[in-house]
Amino acid sequence: MNDNARLLFDFSKHLKVLNRSPATIKAYTGHVRHYLAEQEKTKTKTKTKDIKAVTRTDMETYVAAFYDREKNRKYSTGTICVKIRSLKRFFEYLEQSNIIFINPMEYILEPKQDKTIPRNILTKKEMAKLLDQPNLGTRTGIRDRTVLEVFYSTGIRLAELCNLTIYDADLQGKMLRINQGKGRKDRVVPLGRHAIRFLREYISKVRPHLTRKNRKSRTLFVNQLSQPLSKQVVSLMVRTSARKAKLTKKVSAHILRHTFASMLVKNGANVVAVQKMLGHRDLRTTQGYINGLGVDLKKAHSKSHPREKDKISRKSIKAKIKRMRPEYASRKP
Repeated sequence: MNDNARLLFDFSKHLKVLNRSPATIKAYTGHVRHYLAEQEKTKTKTKTKDIKAVTRTDMETYVAAFYDREKNRKYSTGTICVKIRSLKRFFEYLEQSNIIFINPMEYILEPKQDKTIPRNILTKKEMAKLLDQPNLGTRTGIRDRTVLEVFYSTGIRLAELCNLTIYDADLQGKMLRINQGKGRKDRVVPLGRHAIRFLREYISKVRPHLTRKNRKSRTLFVNQLSQPLSKQVVSLMVRTSARKAKLTKKVSAHILRHTFASMLVKNGANVVAVQKMLGHRDLRTTQGYINGLGVDLKKAHSKSHPREKDKISRKSIKAKIKRMRPEYASRKP
C-alpha cells in the first residue's frame, strides 16, 4: 500500500469514527481518490507527488478545472460542491493529524447553489394520471402503485424508500418510520389513507408471493426474485409511468418529493411541520419550497393574522380620527 492509498484508508476510517453515513463516506473517498490519482500523474517541477508540498495555488488550479464546461459539462453546481467539500474535509483531517501544517483548501469556498425549486412540480391532475398508470391486475402493478402512493403521501427520499422494512409501516397508527435517513437521522411521518389502503393490499396479498424465494427477507418492497428493489429499478418505474401518462414534464422520485412538499405548503401547511416530515436539518431548505408556488400572500395574511379578524366598524374609526383633527390643527410646529 503506497502513501496515498494509506492516507485514503485512514481518511475513510476517520469518517466512520465521525459517524458519517455510508453514502457520505463513499462520496468523499471517491472524490479524494480521484484527486490523489490526478496528483500521482503530476511530475512537473512545480508540483510533486508529496501531499505535504501541495499549495493553495495547486488546489485553486485543480478546483478551477471543475468549472471548465468544455471538459466537465457533466459537473453540476451540486457535484462541484460535493467535490470541494470532500477535499476540504480531507485536508482538514491531514491538518488535524499533523501530516500537513497548512491547509491548502482552507479559503477555497463552494459555489452558491440555486435555491429555487424545480419547475417540474406536478399538478393534482398530473399526479392523478401518474398514479393511474400501474396495472392493478398484476402483482407488480399493485406494488408499483403502492410505491407511488407512498412517495406522494410521505415525501420520502428514493434511498429511504428502498431501505424500508415491513416493521416500518404502522398501518394501524397510520405512520411510517424512516430509519437512518439522510444525515443518519430517524423520523416518523404520517401515512395518508390511500397509501395505507395500497400498503395493506400489497403486504397481505402481493409481498408474500414476491418473497417466496426468500422468506427471511424483511425489506418492504422487493422484486420477483425476492430481492430488495434497487434505486435504479424504482427510478425507471417512475419514469416509465410518467411516459405512459404522457406527461411532458421530467418526472423523477425527487420530483415527487418536491410535489409532496409544495402541495402541503400551497394548501396552508405549517412550514415547520413540513420540515419535520421531509427530514430537513435547516428550515431554510424547506422554505425554499414556497418560492414560485404562486401563494397569495395578501389572502394568507388576511386569513391568518389575528388583527385582521377583529370586527371593527370602519365608520367608527373615521369618526374618532375626525374628532382628533381640530386638536392637532391648533398645534403649532
